Amino acid sequence: MVRRGDVALSCTEVGSGPLVVMVMGTGSPGRVWHAHQQPALLKAGFRVVTFDNRGIAPSSECGAGFTLADMVADTAAVIEHFGAPALVVGTSMGARIAQELTLSHPELVRAAVMLGTYGRPTPLITAYNEGEKALIDAGQTLPDDFHAALSAHMNLSPATLADDRSARDWLDIIGFGGQSHTAGLRAQLDLPERDENRLAAYRGVTRPCLVVGFADDRTLPVFLAREVADAIPGSRYEEIADAGHFGYLERPDEVNRLLIEFLAAN
Repeated sequence: MVRRGDVALSCTEVGSGPLVVMVMGTGSPGRVWHAHQQPALLKAGFRVVTFDNRGIAPSSECGAGFTLADMVADTAAVIEHFGAPALVVGTSMGARIAQELTLSHPELVRAAVMLGTYGRPTPLITAYNEGEKALIDAGQTLPDDFHAALSAHMNLSPATLADDRSARDWLDIIGFGGQSHTAGLRAQLDLPERDENRLAAYRGVTRPCLVVGFADDRTLPVFLAREVADAIPGSRYEEIADAGHFGYLERPDEVNRLLIEFLAAN
């Protein structure tokens, strides 16, 4: 555990070599990286730290609420504990955290990679987020099969779902994960900074950055990732075809190739 004040952050460290700290998205534990990215980075000679963001047990749930700035400070504390500066990789909300960390604490970041990211809200993003909060506040859950189908539709590429066997496998995987209605997840959904447009601020980022868009991302459409890349001076943009919001799970070989190439050069 890494502690920052009264907040405990559950961390996993493997390997030796240059430090890579990986930041997961809303509602997901750090072990999601262990399926594909952690082993590939370990094999490539990196030391990899994954952790559960506040709100995700066994890290502190902090159900009374917190801010994105708190999560950025948590990530900074993890990096300082394991030895700054670090190479930082984030996806979705984790990518937003990586962007803000690289802007506010450049001394802690050697380079950063943002997967499936965004720098501003859209009406659809806001409406979807409000709907998720309303379900939790009402104490309601969707029928399990419908929840799995909706999650697959929002997070996977049509190319993945066009194959019936692949679609059934993904529906089973999503269904097995269940529906989380914890106070910590509710707090993650209620970050006050979600509605801020930060693109102008990202012109102040000074560290090397790679932004990766997933061409079939419905949750955070790919034009939002392009906007982040356009805003960060000197950043590199790559786009992965036939990949949705879970592109790092759908197309791990392509994602890992980009990660290792970029991180090794920085």
